[in-house]
Amino acid sequence: MSENEVIVDGEVVHCIGCGAKVQTNDKNALGYTPQSALEKGLKSGEVYCQRCFRLRHYNEIAPVSLSDDDFLKLLTSISETDSLIVYVIDIFDVNGSLIPGLHRFVGHNPVLLVGNKMDVLPASIKKTKVRDWLRQRANAAGIRPVDVELISAKTNFDVDRLLDQIEKYRHGKDVYVVGVTNVGKSTLINSVIRRSTGIKELITTSRFPGTTLDRIDIPLDDGHSIVDTPGIIQPEQMAHHLVGKELNLVTPQKTIKPKVYQLNPEQTLFFGGVARFDYETGDRKHGFTVYAENNLYIHRTKLINADAFYDKQLGHLLTPPSDESRVADFPALERHEFKTTQKSDVVIEGLGWVTVPSGVVVSGWAPKGVSVLIRPAMI
Repeated sequence: MSENEVIVDGEVVHCIGCGAKVQTNDKNALGYTPQSALEKGLKSGEVYCQRCFRLRHYNEIAPVSLSDDDFLKLLTSISETDSLIVYVIDIFDVNGSLIPGLHRFVGHNPVLLVGNKMDVLPASIKKTKVRDWLRQRANAAGIRPVDVELISAKTNFDVDRLLDQIEKYRHGKDVYVVGVTNVGKSTLINSVIRRSTGIKELITTSRFPGTTLDRIDIPLDDGHSIVDTPGIIQPEQMAHHLVGKELNLVTPQKTIKPKVYQLNPEQTLFFGGVARFDYETGDRKHGFTVYAENNLYIHRTKLINADAFYDKQLGHLLTPPSDESRVADFPALERHEFKTTQKSDVVIEGLGWVTVPSGVVVSGWAPKGVSVLIRPAMI
């Protein structure tokens, strides 16, 4: 037992948000909680580590998570169980929320793939098309799910159906819920708790103690458990290049309202300062439909002026990043070129996509490491 762990009444105190062992010494380590916050949490019965507190109250993702070795140990331990894996994906940031080679770690346990955040997709997008597309993306990553479910944990859309599917596939076994950060896993877990136990408030230490660094056990009526594992940070996620209120300007908060831009060749769209889209060559003016957070500032300019405009306006007109102090730390945008042979979506993972016509050359720009890809148009 580490000397840094907080002990109360002979038991280690765990964060009720992520299950980490609470400590007050190392700000950069898992489970850190300021002493004053710890004292308040002990009085209220809800102790959160600083990372979970910031995530809950400020939508801010702190760069503290399990190490690669810890994550490997966690996944390997799951492979030794006989259980159902519920794997939560953000359908608006699929690449950023995929865990490549998941089956190598979870063994032969069946995987139920859950696409969360359906509430942000326009109603014109058919669920069957999204489900088929998500299965294809999973298969390409080496994941063979037994089924694919689409939900919105935020609005409770089809969560009851998901619970029925979990019951169908778990066959009386434990359930492990896995996923990277910012996919809405915690929201889903809280919804599951409300439906499975009737408890409406957030997880409490007395009812659902974090048993180890890497899990929170939620008991089921038959003696088995739903095991909530911590969100794993993927540096490729757009969200990890943003802080505080910047996330709300990039991550869709409500159903997206598509916007059509009539662009001539050699015109550019900036998405705040976090991404860029260039219509490079084509035979004429075309309409390009943008699917992104409704409040994200989009600026149109000429391609020839785009680089100089970005350098001058980043942190000013083009936000996020929110100010000059953030500009210095913000990664450069990388260009990805595509030539379309059919109506397609150019996807900037974690931000949205632009539907483009056939027979054009376009480029998508995103911070280094964030995926930009092309797919057949969803709509």
